[in-house]
Amino acid sequence: MDLDAELGTPVDWEGARAPGDDVLAGERVRLEPLHEVRHLDDLWAAAHEGDPRLWDYLPFGPFADRDDFGRWLHAGAHAHETTDQRFYAIVDAATGRAAGMIAYLRIAPALGRIEIGNIWFGAALQRTPAATEAIFLAASHAFDDLGMRRLEWKCNALNARSRRAAARFGFTYEGTFRQDQVVKGRNRDTAWFSILDGEWPAVRDGFAAWLAPENFDAEGRQRRGLAELRGTAG
Repeated sequence: MDLDAELGTPVDWEGARAPGDDVLAGERVRLEPLHEVRHLDDLWAAAHEGDPRLWDYLPFGPFADRDDFGRWLHAGAHAHETTDQRFYAIVDAATGRAAGMIAYLRIAPALGRIEIGNIWFGAALQRTPAATEAIFLAASHAFDDLGMRRLEWKCNALNARSRRAAARFGFTYEGTFRQDQVVKGRNRDTAWFSILDGEWPAVRDGFAAWLAPENFDAEGRQRRGLAELRGTAG
């Protein structure tokens, strides 16, 4: 038997780096390291914009009041000091207001692995090019700046909206971990998705083509879908 087939293909790779305090800026949004004071009022407002199911599948929320939310935000803003997590506010580039959140989880530079998760979009951000750009910025930073080999996406297996989003963004379904967690007193089976570094160039080109101004008509409607553009990238 070929040794590479038996033991795995050798990899010339020396490790990645962990995310720091960089602001990740795009045309529509920027991802700012979460600040417990500066982002509090905007995020509290965004969390109450009219999506009653916003917290259904998240491990946190809903929050009893602004103070409760503020305590959770404080923990998130300092999570990188003691855990393998780093939280960001998604800030609208035009208004300067925070409209949602995203985080890096399971940060393991020595293994070249990182996850994006704990994602929530206020109603004004949902199903918009800005929301797609937020995912693109996080993915691009993971691969192009940090040098990761693997980007993960995980969600409750019952969360159809998150599963559809993962597929649309170019993640590959890898399987389901049964009885993976107990969240808010309920069983959670966890669906796992990933993008690998070798897959990223085509995924990146699809994102860039979809986000380009010429892909939208005068009413802001997309001309071609993200999956379609990813399939024709390159």
